[in-house]
Amino acid sequence: MAENREFFYRRLHSLLGVIPIGLFLMQHLVVNHFSTYGPEAFNRAASFMENLPLRLGLEIFVIYLPLIFHAIYGVYIAFTAKPNSIRYGYFRNWMFLLQRFSGIVTLIFVVWHVWETRLANAIYGTEINFDLMATILSSPFMFGFYIVGVVSTVFHFANGLWSFFVTWGLTVSPRSQKIMTYVTLGVFLLFTYMGIASLIAFAQG
Repeated sequence: MAENREFFYRRLHSLLGVIPIGLFLMQHLVVNHFSTYGPEAFNRAASFMENLPLRLGLEIFVIYLPLIFHAIYGVYIAFTAKPNSIRYGYFRNWMFLLQRFSGIVTLIFVVWHVWETRLANAIYGTEINFDLMATILSSPFMFGFYIVGVVSTVFHFANGLWSFFVTWGLTVSPRSQKIMTYVTLGVFLLFTYMGIASLIAFAQG
């Protein structure tokens, strides 16, 4: 019974990491990338997302609740897993270890980012716009923190996407798993570029 429950939790954890959390991450990075076209372009894109019908309900049930479960169970997995990367040194074993490490870094980053944007907006009425992000990233420390956070988050998603395809039996053969490695590498490079380019645009004001 306990094994069946853990199997279900791990499958749910894997699924939520891609749908809806991964999809939201990609959408969030795309919206942020409008910053590279200037403050007005970003503010229009952000305003569109802010004014979606039923936005609060969507955020709670499609983003925050899945994210909370994924984070809590992910921390449990990170501290109970037994990686063998040091003993064996295989590429995937190192990816296993980095997935757990990046998950902890991502959790810290996401909590802080939500506090600086969403909670500040809810508590103090701070407007979420280009100027807010420019102010946050004007600090060299915060700029560095966001760079690490974005790279960690995108890596965690891209590598988790590879695990998702294996876990759900979509890539069974060694060849398909190798192809998926290159696909997820492409996802990592693309969205890391978009994220860092956005941060630079915000910081430059």
